[in-house]
Amino acid sequence: MRHNAAVIENPDRFNAAIAAFDSANSADPNLERDGGAEHPKELVYARRMSMMLERFAPDAPEAVRLAVRCQHLRRWEVPRDAFPRTPEGYKAWRKRLMDFHADTAGRVLREAGYDEETVVHVQALLRKERLKRDPDSQLVEDVVGLVFLEHYLERFVAEHPEYDEAKLADILRKTWLKMSPRGHEAALKLVKLPEALAPAVRKAVATVPASETPPGSRDG
Repeated sequence: MRHNAAVIENPDRFNAAIAAFDSANSADPNLERDGGAEHPKELVYARRMSMMLERFAPDAPEAVRLAVRCQHLRRWEVPRDAFPRTPEGYKAWRKRLMDFHADTAGRVLREAGYDEETVVHVQALLRKERLKRDPDSQLVEDVVGLVFLEHYLERFVAEHPEYDEAKLADILRKTWLKMSPRGHEAALKLVKLPEALAPAVRKAVATVPASETPPGSRDG
């Protein structure tokens, strides 16, 4: 199902859902500095996602607007340390996270008065279903990548001093492959790449063949 772009069918309902998502994320015990003050970490992330969506696709459908706001809904309740530090453990953690976010968001959306079709669609976006085939799913993934590059790449590199240039380039290429051509353009022209890392980003993504990028990006 697709909502009409740039149309919020019921603004009161939409605002109630956004407020409920933000209230849930305000309980995050982890803090992050933003705008000169400490705020709940996942609340900061949610707001950054919405702000990036407004910059990248201001006409985005309502379901996408909802999905980006609850992308990490109460994420701290499913800690990485609860799963083995192995590739299999990481995959299991990611799967559990997606199901947790989808289930939690579904309850919020139903309480706000959304119909089941919309709830299921937002849940599919949170589970990354039909990525590279569903324009809405690809749009969410593009925003995820753009927010990472602008707000979290520098910290990620600082937290992993063991990663050499080749390892970092591999991570950047994997992020790039999840994004659409339109997302690629925004990554190089719209987002504010960390100054010290911008050359590494451009060098890494220059080696990704255009044929490997996902088709079906959403226009406008």
